[in-house]
Amino acid sequence: MPYSALSHLDCSKTGKRYEADEVQGVSDAGVPLLARYDLEQVAATVSPAEIASRPATLWRYHEVLPVRDESNIVSLGEGMTPLLPLPSYGSEIGVPGLLMKDEGLIPTGTFKARGAAVGVSRAKELGVTGVAMPTNGNAGAAWAIYAARAKMKSLIAMPVDAPSITRAECVVAGAELYLVDGLIGDAGKLINAAVAERSGYQEVSTLKEPYRLEGKKTMGYEIVEQLGWQGPDVILYPAGGGVGHIGIYKALLEMRELGWLKGDLPRLVAVQAEGCAPIVKAYEQGAAESVAFPDARTVAFGITVPKALGDFLVLEAVRATEGTAIAVSDEALLEEQRRLAEHEGTFICPEGAACMAAAKQLRESGWLREGDRTVVLNTGAGIKYPETVHVDVPTLAIDSRIPAASAN
Repeated sequence: MPYSALSHLDCSKTGKRYEADEVQGVSDAGVPLLARYDLEQVAATVSPAEIASRPATLWRYHEVLPVRDESNIVSLGEGMTPLLPLPSYGSEIGVPGLLMKDEGLIPTGTFKARGAAVGVSRAKELGVTGVAMPTNGNAGAAWAIYAARAKMKSLIAMPVDAPSITRAECVVAGAELYLVDGLIGDAGKLINAAVAERSGYQEVSTLKEPYRLEGKKTMGYEIVEQLGWQGPDVILYPAGGGVGHIGIYKALLEMRELGWLKGDLPRLVAVQAEGCAPIVKAYEQGAAESVAFPDARTVAFGITVPKALGDFLVLEAVRATEGTAIAVSDEALLEEQRRLAEHEGTFICPEGAACMAAAKQLRESGWLREGDRTVVLNTGAGIKYPETVHVDVPTLAIDSRIPAASAN
């Protein structure tokens, strides 16, 4: 069995086949390419029991990842984040079996490290010398860090409102960084033009290369493995560019074909903020793809994507699994961010908090049942978003006293 069972790439709309061992962008139809594997060969030679004996990183699933030679792997130990029970908070919102997949504990503090690890590794293997991308912050930081480890160049452009910590991560990793007075789409236009003038660079914008998605899909493999090779009833995920949804759905389909996952697929929920909810609007209207959302703005900056290239794939995943799409207010997600920290001692990112607010609302509406085994994805560490918490506490003089504890 080779290290990777990568076979070819498919156009996600037309099914046209593309060569996997060439640097590829989008298909001729202008849509994402999807990596395909010889799953029959994988099923015949690899078992879940064997995978369980491997190191606890996402590379334990290497047969269904695109890097052909193990020596090309660029890793910081990413993967196998905990699936954390939330008994106190879950009971309060009426979902006592609530679980949280905590991506805040992965390198660079967000799930973006998964896509960067696999994307950079495959780019290196294909001879790319520089990666370039627009970003809302965390993806650019992750790709800059992994590019540095791979001894590759990185060109990053992000909106001026992106979290300041992500700027620092890019700078410390030696990235060529630019701030753009606009949104991620405006940054994307500048990156696209720059790459056309640079030799050896590949544009690795969301879904404009095939392999970031492959790193993200390992969240789906891990959830199923952590549940004893069973799927949960529901998975809630924050939808920006949509790679997480598309990747998890792809993983579920692959595991079903491999015979590693039995029964119905989990119902997938796409969660957005009311200030930027193009996928939710398209879902509610029964549309196959979204329309660019006007004046997009939300404190959950990572999901401020007015129009995603892979929106039709997110909608397909939601509908095919009998899931749903829901938008929550900034006020609601910030409240759940605070309440989760108070109940469970975990400080999550605003995008993850949006999923908590969505779980609460879906339970109140009856869509989410009390007995549903529900997994919420927290996509990053709250400490990367200090501006979401207002701190106003007393300052004491050195000769003063701390007040006596209250009865509460």
